[in-house]
Amino acid sequence: MKMKVMGKKSKRVFFLWWFGMTVQLCFLLGACSEKTSFRRGLREINSLEPTPSFSEVKLNTENHQQVMLLVVDNGIVTVILSRPEGYVLGISYNGIDNILEAENEEQDRGYLDVVWNEPGKSSNFQRIHGTNFSVIAADGNLVEVSFLRTWTYSMSGSNVPINIDIRYIFRSGDSGFYSYAIFDRPEGFPAVQVDQIRIVFKLKKDRFNYMAVSDNKQRSMPTMRDRETGQILAYPEAVLLTRPINPEFRGEVDDKYQYSCENTDNTVHGWISLDPDAPVGFWMITPSNEFRNAGPIKQDLTSHVGPFTLSMFVSTHYAGKEVTMAFQEGETYKKVFGPVFVYVNSASSNEDSLSLWSDAVQQLSKEVKSWPYDFPRSEDYLPPNQRGTVFGRLLVQDWYIREGRFQYANNAYIGLALPGDAGSWQKESKGYQFWTRADTKGYFVIKNIVPGDYNLYAWVPGFIGDYRYNATITITPGRVIKLDSLVYSPPRSGPTLWEIGIPDRSAAEFYVPDPYPTLMNKLYNEQRRDKYRQYGLWERYADLYPNDDLVYTIGVNKYNKDWFFAHVTRNLGNKTYQPTTWQIIFDNPTDILGGNYTLQLALACAADANLQVRFNDPSAYPPHFATGSIGGDNAIARHGIHGLHWLFSIDVPGERFVKGKNTIYLRQSRAINPFQGVMYDYIRLEQPPAPTT
Repeated sequence: MKMKVMGKKSKRVFFLWWFGMTVQLCFLLGACSEKTSFRRGLREINSLEPTPSFSEVKLNTENHQQVMLLVVDNGIVTVILSRPEGYVLGISYNGIDNILEAENEEQDRGYLDVVWNEPGKSSNFQRIHGTNFSVIAADGNLVEVSFLRTWTYSMSGSNVPINIDIRYIFRSGDSGFYSYAIFDRPEGFPAVQVDQIRIVFKLKKDRFNYMAVSDNKQRSMPTMRDRETGQILAYPEAVLLTRPINPEFRGEVDDKYQYSCENTDNTVHGWISLDPDAPVGFWMITPSNEFRNAGPIKQDLTSHVGPFTLSMFVSTHYAGKEVTMAFQEGETYKKVFGPVFVYVNSASSNEDSLSLWSDAVQQLSKEVKSWPYDFPRSEDYLPPNQRGTVFGRLLVQDWYIREGRFQYANNAYIGLALPGDAGSWQKESKGYQFWTRADTKGYFVIKNIVPGDYNLYAWVPGFIGDYRYNATITITPGRVIKLDSLVYSPPRSGPTLWEIGIPDRSAAEFYVPDPYPTLMNKLYNEQRRDKYRQYGLWERYADLYPNDDLVYTIGVNKYNKDWFFAHVTRNLGNKTYQPTTWQIIFDNPTDILGGNYTLQLALACAADANLQVRFNDPSAYPPHFATGSIGGDNAIARHGIHGLHWLFSIDVPGERFVKGKNTIYLRQSRAINPFQGVMYDYIRLEQPPAPTT
């Protein structure tokens, strides 16, 4: 069977194009014995007649060695997909026969995968392959194709119980293509937990060697072979490069988590081929975060050594199982993930190859301006005219700051997510989320909201706690909702006695030590602001405090110099670890007031920890307060400066304090491995409120 979508062209011209594509397929799939076979075929065609430049999108199906293939060519890129599976087998662009690694198995070049488990059972990694191929749209300007995998009970235990439709869109004039996926659970499907949904592209390993994830995070990279010959470190994703091909990488640590970033910044990343004759860039562009899980500041993977490029839709990274998508038996669900744009670009040999990054950033800007797109043909993807808008203003009122006068919620994070408790958005993974930042006076506009029921949430840098609007917001197509001025009153019991840190849901303001000279990533030697991305910093605590633990005196010590960024265990050697107890010493020169003091304790992450708090009695049993076992975000081991945020408002009876010197003991009591602990966001002690008259 053969399909083509083009204007009226001569049969000879079409034959020339078809023959060229057949030769190209041969090379892409590894059937040609050598690279020159493909180029020789092109020379033979060119000797017959100059190949015309087509602007139309052309669609063709072929049977190659008992594999059904789909070939889509828009005159700029040619993409080869398996049919009906939907694996991306090859991407041809700018003289490169295949940008993807043709040595990999066909299902291991470009694909969508899911990590899932039945409740109470171990996890399964599954590449999703379609069983039903269909052409959704086909004309000279656009082709959209579908690779649908429909779940049946005969697939129980071996396939995730969700109908998954993988879509690709090819448009005339685009230097790349779009991809998205529709997840659908009709009634009657069994219970399941989903930890990860992502798109993966594995690029040609002998060509792509320079990676860029932001303006200040880009560099030449080691290879997968360098990792395979290196030394696996305490956290298995981290490898010390001992025998790299390029000696400049010797002694460095490579870890994919060193290149993570927050969802809000995870917009464009990828690789550059520094071939002087044909510099080419491959980029993953994500113009919206609405379909990602756990809100704007959740961290996730980008690109990493392989060379691999990812589009992360859902994951438990930097959060743990608390953000798992858990479906009950019979629970229905439908959501569109994407589209994302796979963008390729090139530079002439006399241009700076690194300009490909700035061009990709410009392309991101174009995609953001076009969002939501008006061209996907799925009825489940809603175009701009079927979405809604919410706008308003958020103010902050803290009765112990500026005498309770209203303050602007400057730069506040404000968003819509599925209904829940205040702060529940950071653990919510099923629904859409729509976030923005307020301006300097607290005004905000949230656009392009998918219809449905939401709560409006917010948090304000500089203030503790979470805001939730006290009514459900129902979005209908085209609806514009104006909210009155909203007022957030952050948790507060009395005036501040002292504070440590900045309430911004991060431990970045605290002391981050220099890395071990033998365990460094050179990128972060230059980017000191992100030095927490270096490997092994948790071990520096035992170097700085080999016998006694951290003691911090209010009014004497400075949190940016004297408060270690992570409260971790102490390594005693021989894989033995010890709980650690930190002290906060403060002087109270006045008589103790009646009533309760309040310790506001905000954590930026927790990793299999149990934080115990005692007041002036280090041996008190049970402790005066304990969090219990909390956290699975792995932010300490994965070089993140935060994971999930926790806030504990602890009432402290006045009799626990004395006039004069007081000590608060913070003990992280779990000590099985070096990665357990917490990061503090902010700590504040409040006096009892003044009595009312």
